[in-house]
Amino acid sequence: MLIDRTIDWYQANQQYLSAQIDRLRQQLNQQIHNTDCSGAIALGAIPSNAAFALDQLRQIFGLSDFEQDLLLLCAGVELEADFANLCANAQGNSQRTYATLGLALALSPQPEWMALSPERPLRRWKLIEIGAGHAFTHSPVRIDEQILHYLLGNRHLNEQLMGMATPLFAPESLVPSHQQLAEAAVDTWYAVSQANEVLPVLQLCGSDLANQRAIAAMTCTRLDLTPYAVSANLLPVDLTNLNLVKCLWEREYLLNQTTLVLEWLDTTATEPRLDHAIAHLLETIVAPVMLLSRDRRRQASRTFVTFIVKAPTSAEQQQLWQQALGEAATDLEESVAYLISYFNLSAPTIRTLGSKVQQLQKQPQESRSLPVELWNLCRIQARPRLDELADRVESSVGWDDLVLPDLELQVLHSISLQLRQRIKVYQEWGFGKKSQRGLGISALFAGSSGTGKTMAAEVLANELHLDLYRIDLSAIVSKYIGETEKNLGRVFDAAETGGVILLFDEADSLFGKRSEVKDSHDRHANMEINYLLQRMEDYRGLSVLTTNLKGAIDQAFMRRIRFILNFPFPDPTQRAELWRRIFPAETPTIGLDPVKLAKLSVAGGNIRSIALNAAFLAAEANEALQMKHILEAARSEHIKMEKPFTDVGVKGWV
Repeated sequence: MLIDRTIDWYQANQQYLSAQIDRLRQQLNQQIHNTDCSGAIALGAIPSNAAFALDQLRQIFGLSDFEQDLLLLCAGVELEADFANLCANAQGNSQRTYATLGLALALSPQPEWMALSPERPLRRWKLIEIGAGHAFTHSPVRIDEQILHYLLGNRHLNEQLMGMATPLFAPESLVPSHQQLAEAAVDTWYAVSQANEVLPVLQLCGSDLANQRAIAAMTCTRLDLTPYAVSANLLPVDLTNLNLVKCLWEREYLLNQTTLVLEWLDTTATEPRLDHAIAHLLETIVAPVMLLSRDRRRQASRTFVTFIVKAPTSAEQQQLWQQALGEAATDLEESVAYLISYFNLSAPTIRTLGSKVQQLQKQPQESRSLPVELWNLCRIQARPRLDELADRVESSVGWDDLVLPDLELQVLHSISLQLRQRIKVYQEWGFGKKSQRGLGISALFAGSSGTGKTMAAEVLANELHLDLYRIDLSAIVSKYIGETEKNLGRVFDAAETGGVILLFDEADSLFGKRSEVKDSHDRHANMEINYLLQRMEDYRGLSVLTTNLKGAIDQAFMRRIRFILNFPFPDPTQRAELWRRIFPAETPTIGLDPVKLAKLSVAGGNIRSIALNAAFLAAEANEALQMKHILEAARSEHIKMEKPFTDVGVKGWV
């Protein structure tokens, strides 16, 4: 049979496969009629200059003539209508309408008993499946579905891997700093492959998955590899299923030049069994693997080549925004410069948001402000990862709601000023080039409960249009060594996208007088504190610690905090001012005297609670809010505080 060279490869491949199956049909007919099979057509008798799928499969897995014919026999049963009956007649059993090892041995002039041993290609690479039978030679043998499609010229990912894998597509281009990483990764794999050595695991460490995926996809594309991303949490932990997955990925590489891109970002949630499974897979798989993780993965015997993936530089982000915003870039030039000082977004995210802004620009709306729309889009984009780890505090308070002495207010304004001017001082004026250490803006808010520490953070967030996230340190601290640092790391990594003020509440649970280190627990407690302070110094935004006991914090730690702000218990003048500002303009009031109310010795938080409870009492009585309502609410507040309530402070109220 001659192959028509004028048709495309797919049709030619079908003809070639049919010709090979016809050869086996002839052998089956000879077996049925007890004729001599020694003159059967041998492999390769059909002329071909093209690398057809059957030939590729034979070369890839090193199949012998017998192994190839057994595979073809199984394919014939699936593809040809008469093959099932031919197999049954050739075996003298009408029930055996399938291929068996015994049938293949009978047909072949060079039978191989070892062809179906576990170490031979047919079973080693799961090219066939052996069903249950009374005897091994009479057991049904079926071709793997993916291999059948491969023989027909249809290439696709194995069905068992489809549920866990996501194809990655390389972007049209990368920013220069990421392009350099991709080229270095390409050079690494190419050099090792030329030396015929086992490829090292390429490890991309960073906090932004989008950046890591883009570099991984570009690396694979440059090497003509097809990348598929798999979350490490989807891997089976039992050795049998894990080895099956490993085998299938190795087969995918041989068949389709695929690359496994293993995403192992949430290491804190990893169970020990999964940790061991990942380690086993990385150490034993004989195929290209890229590992995307936050931190460096420790290697055992296999070589790991690590690349640190950082967000695009400010200059690169500026260029990305200009490209993504299109015609709107000119109008938003100043907004983008300000935006970059707060947000650290990936290239794919910038392109997506730029496209949204262009769509908004085309929609007529007189009240629309593109700079505000762009800023809010960035804030929303930065939220999802941190929403899982901390509580977002919605705020509408301003400077007028905050009652503090002038010195403390001045410190708060200084914090706001530094947040606004970071990009000018660090980048345009070069302070960031002198040293990368200590560029984060950190603050300690100290004072008793209710003195305005959280409100001050809310004021800063509201003025700068930033999100405020509250993290309860007492919930972060763990008794297990290393877990506290992991919990803190997850928070800071999630916040690196930007546009966020971090408020670490209850710092007393972590800080304390640093005493002499007597055992490993004391030493590790200091390590936890140092880790938190180091991350605060490196964080590009504002991070705030609050404490009720400033004196309990070691001076050695306090020297590493840029701003320290004391929130004093309000004096009568300040309390009177708090009472003047506490009631909304819409609240109906009669006869309220802030000076008399200020005689009640309570902090601002308690004043707010009393005012709110008094408003409910007045609303229930269908009256304007009066001193009598505040008096009743004050008694309830003192019961809550477990403090005695005397008539001295409220004399003359009613």
